[in-house]
Amino acid sequence: MKKWLVTTTLLSMITVLAAGCSGGAADTGKTGGAGTSSGKKTELTFWGDWGGEGQKQFQTMVEAFNKSQDKIHVKYVLQQDMITKFLTSATNGGAPDILFWDRWRTSLYAPKNVLHPVDEYLKRDGISKDDFYSESLKELTNGGKLYGLPLTVDARALFYNKKLLAEAGVQPPKTWDELEAAAAKLTKWKGDKLEVAGFSMGDLGLFNMYLQQAGGQMLTDDGKTNFNNDKGKQVLEFWDRLMNKDKVYKVGFELGLGEGQDAFVTGKVAMLYSGPWMLSTYNKYGKDLEYGIVPPPAGPGGNKASVMGGFGLVIPEGSKHHDEAWEFIKWWTANKDNALLWAKTSLNMPGFKPALEDPFFKNDPQWKPFMDTLEFAKIRPTHPGYSVMETDALAPNLQLNQQQKQSMNDTLKKAQEQGDKLLKDNAVVK
Repeated sequence: MKKWLVTTTLLSMITVLAAGCSGGAADTGKTGGAGTSSGKKTELTFWGDWGGEGQKQFQTMVEAFNKSQDKIHVKYVLQQDMITKFLTSATNGGAPDILFWDRWRTSLYAPKNVLHPVDEYLKRDGISKDDFYSESLKELTNGGKLYGLPLTVDARALFYNKKLLAEAGVQPPKTWDELEAAAAKLTKWKGDKLEVAGFSMGDLGLFNMYLQQAGGQMLTDDGKTNFNNDKGKQVLEFWDRLMNKDKVYKVGFELGLGEGQDAFVTGKVAMLYSGPWMLSTYNKYGKDLEYGIVPPPAGPGGNKASVMGGFGLVIPEGSKHHDEAWEFIKWWTANKDNALLWAKTSLNMPGFKPALEDPFFKNDPQWKPFMDTLEFAKIRPTHPGYSVMETDALAPNLQLNQQQKQSMNDTLKKAQEQGDKLLKDNAVVK
């Protein structure tokens, strides 16, 4: 896979974008402020919490935008503890103009009136919502209003070690049954020591995905937990067979390993669920690793499922330059060339679907499983108390079950009781 980006190529792309891809405010006549009245550029502040390589990637986009027009100048400012500082700034007049945004936060913070809706901008500029994954837009929506545009999209897919599967004589699984059979054949024990785990089961946060594959959903339409039922039990029974009957994994097997000692890279895990964010790591540290990727195996009833995640760009309500901030967001997220520059710079999948039609994605087989998976992936429920419920009620009980310290029935019952209370307590954002 072409995971490098030659510096000269990147610079030439920036030059081309600067010359011909302006989505700047001069096109709309709505810039206002210093950009039009005095000849000075309107200064915008863009807050994000990506440092290191991420900061360099953001800076590439900021510089390309600044060169693309002469009305607006954007400055990226790295922020630690960004959300706390943002909420403080929202009340003291120091709000940034653009914010890098984990989309799931929208249901928590939009009700606080700290974000500026963008629906009128889309209508004014003729931007089609069909050019974005509907699930990603749903995650940026609250109370019928859209609060930004998707910057990245991602979903879990199944990574597998080609060499280990070939040695075991198994094919990449397409169903739960095939996954279980393959994992059992791939697992290697030496006495009571697990040497190769056939399938990683270290991420209990994937319960949502498995539940959907079983034909269920995490919450009811009226905002209550919906896993203390046959679908939830089906997931735990599947996990129990893998862990305790087939013994394809051991609790804590992957703990304590550094990035260079990643269990998948070193061949200690044959299959695992992960996302496109791991491609660069596996290619960098897995020089001898030959791996493939397939969409998540379907559940017993043929249900396909994965969880969509990703980031967006939003405009704080406290910004004094809503229109100019929108020009930056539109330029980056709703323009094929700019979204593609972002993809090649960061190796993230852009939220703008037309960019995914480019040969950079279409001609690279490692991207296809993710694009296929995104067609059916669903976001996490947008209930404001969902993340608290999953973290503080569901996860601890799943952990006890995996450690064989709590029965399946008690696990689902206690998670439901605790979860429903947390959902009720957090139903109204304060």
